[in-house]
Amino acid sequence: MTIPSTVGRVPRNTPDAFNQKIIKQTERNIAYYAAHPEEIDARLEELDQEWDVERTLEANAASVSLASVLLGIFVSRRFLYLPALVGGFLLQHAVEGWCPPLPVFRRMGVRTQTEIERERYALKALRGDFDHVHTAGQSDENVTRVSQRVLEAVK
Repeated sequence: MTIPSTVGRVPRNTPDAFNQKIIKQTERNIAYYAAHPEEIDARLEELDQEWDVERTLEANAASVSLASVLLGIFVSRRFLYLPALVGGFLLQHAVEGWCPPLPVFRRMGVRTQTEIERERYALKALRGDFDHVHTAGQSDENVTRVSQRVLEAVK
């Protein structure tokens, strides 16, 4: 068994209908902002605040684990089995890219970091952030300046 790449493991373990829903929403977003370029900056700020599926899973697992420990201390020791189960799910997700809450979050439209970045870079391209990037036939000094501009554009 090969371990899937970090980039592809969540979409690979998500039902195609949920992946397509996410892709279509991103396409609608890009089409909207292509028609409303004055709103791109605000959308980019929203994307900076969007939680990806990894962060969502981590917060969910931590919340369940902490609640279970408290319940284990104050209600019944049986609740202490739940953090072990959550830890197993997190390990399964790290290795395979799937765990039981994943389909729920994906159905809700929670995207991977790569999916969020795809929208971000499409918006930056619409805004013209990459228009000044060109290295062919330039001196080493100019290539260095262009490289710095590229890194700034993708930031």
